[in-house]
Amino acid sequence: MKPIYAWILLSSLVLSGCVTTPKTTLTPLEIQALQTRSYEYNKDIAFPSVMSVFQDLGYTVNSADKDTGLITAESATESDAASKFWLGITDVSQTKATAFIEQVGPNSTVRLNFVGTSKKSTMYGRSDRQDTPILDATVYQNAFERIENAIFMRSSN
Repeated sequence: MKPIYAWILLSSLVLSGCVTTPKTTLTPLEIQALQTRSYEYNKDIAFPSVMSVFQDLGYTVNSADKDTGLITAESATESDAASKFWLGITDVSQTKATAFIEQVGPNSTVRLNFVGTSKKSTMYGRSDRQDTPILDATVYQNAFERIENAIFMRSSN
């Protein structure tokens, strides 16, 4: 085999290993459907239910305003101690969450949003932050199931 053909074959094998699968993209309407649920109870029951679920999931509530229906919360941070010790790189990650609870007639609508945040900094003062929306249906399903349970507990009193 001539060297040029061997080079082309080797190059095509190496490059074919680098092909990545495309990320699935959701439309704004699909994202809204993933993040939103309606309940047959008013905002007076839905709002504290969402607050308690965030706390049950380990989030610290940063702000909550029942009038606007907005709740912001964040998880505890996780840090990679090995990178900090061996490489002098601080790598901290956490999840931020928001909830918007809206009164719609006699019902309430809850929209949740979870975002993963990663902050990296070096011993030389360089830093970087990356926010990634969490669009995993199981995350939202889990939260909404817990909210439904909390609403049930509050409405049965």
